[in-house]
Amino acid sequence: MNSIKKIVLGTTVAAGATAMFVGTTAHADEVYTVKAGDSLSKISQKFAGDNSLIKAIAEQNSIDDINRIFVGEELTIPADASSVKTTEVAPTTEKVETPVVTETPAQEYTYVAPVETVEVAPATATVTTNSNSAKEWIAQKESGGSYTATNGRYIGRYQLDSAYLNGDYSPANQERVVEEYVAGRYGSWDAAKAFWLANGWY
Repeated sequence: MNSIKKIVLGTTVAAGATAMFVGTTAHADEVYTVKAGDSLSKISQKFAGDNSLIKAIAEQNSIDDINRIFVGEELTIPADASSVKTTEVAPTTEKVETPVVTETPAQEYTYVAPVETVEVAPATATVTTNSNSAKEWIAQKESGGSYTATNGRYIGRYQLDSAYLNGDYSPANQERVVEEYVAGRYGSWDAAKAFWLANGWY
């Protein structure tokens, strides 16, 4: 007899223990006090993360108009509201391509030295043109290049009027006088040559 009682009692205690365990794991309804600015939508978002509890909260609290709740009103939130919804996010399998960076070849620059400015001294009364070819051309036309050539009153390499030479027929004096003559009359040997080509003399 004792053994049978012990078995029944043990079963009862075990059943009670099981009942207690189940009772502690069950979720109880929560009470929420309405604050300024609240709405059923905001309260549902707070407890469920979406608007899925609006209808359940309205039914639980006998709310006829879901758009009208009052500050300080205590609302019973169904037990389902305390469960947190988790959404599994599948790992991203999208292939991310690494952008290809192409190097732009460096531009080559050519250094250009600054142009140096050279001041040219003003021309003196006796100008020796740098166009020696024009001078030589006239000398060949006038005398064949001879300092001793004569043609009446015209003397020497450049066939100058004897009055210009003042009796000094030396090559040095001929060069000095002809430079003064060309500089004063034409400004350059090139201009003297151009005149000679047009008129047959200079």
